[in-house]
Amino acid sequence: MTSLTFLPALDNPHLLAEPVAAALLTLDPETAARIEVAEVDPALADTAAFCAAYGQSLDISANCIVVQGTRGPETRTAACLALATTRLDVNGAVRKLLDARKATFAPMDAAVSATGMEYGGITPLGIPSDWRLLVDARVAALPRAVVGAGIRGAKLFLPGEVLASLPAAEVVDGLAKPVA
Repeated sequence: MTSLTFLPALDNPHLLAEPVAAALLTLDPETAARIEVAEVDPALADTAAFCAAYGQSLDISANCIVVQGTRGPETRTAACLALATTRLDVNGAVRKLLDARKATFAPMDAAVSATGMEYGGITPLGIPSDWRLLVDARVAALPRAVVGAGIRGAKLFLPGEVLASLPAAEVVDGLAKPVA
């Protein structure tokens, strides 16, 4: 098992995508100080591989999934945060929250381009200001969660309440469903 070294995220912007580092600077200093970053092997950035290699639990791993909802000519985008042990309810909860007829995962190239982050490292910190941030209540309740850092070579570790306090964050019961 590979070990992790936890460092203050504010002091290590080289381990963050530029939009993530910029977003950290806009947070209340006490809140930002609660966010740590750890360097990881980019080849092990995917959730299951990361957890296995670094001895982390899927129960604290949250995935940030970019969803687009459409109604007529209008498209709305949301970053959705759900535990790795759940499945995002795209066609139920997310579609309704976006007031969309159809909701789908955003194309990879569109998500990467809009966020300025790497695919597999997209995180709720630093998403575009016109996106909604939907956080499953199970993520918000975690004492310590792990999410992407905007790059595949690092992970952020922070309390769920910090994720729930991010600008525009909406905590939603039932945003995701447990994987059967």
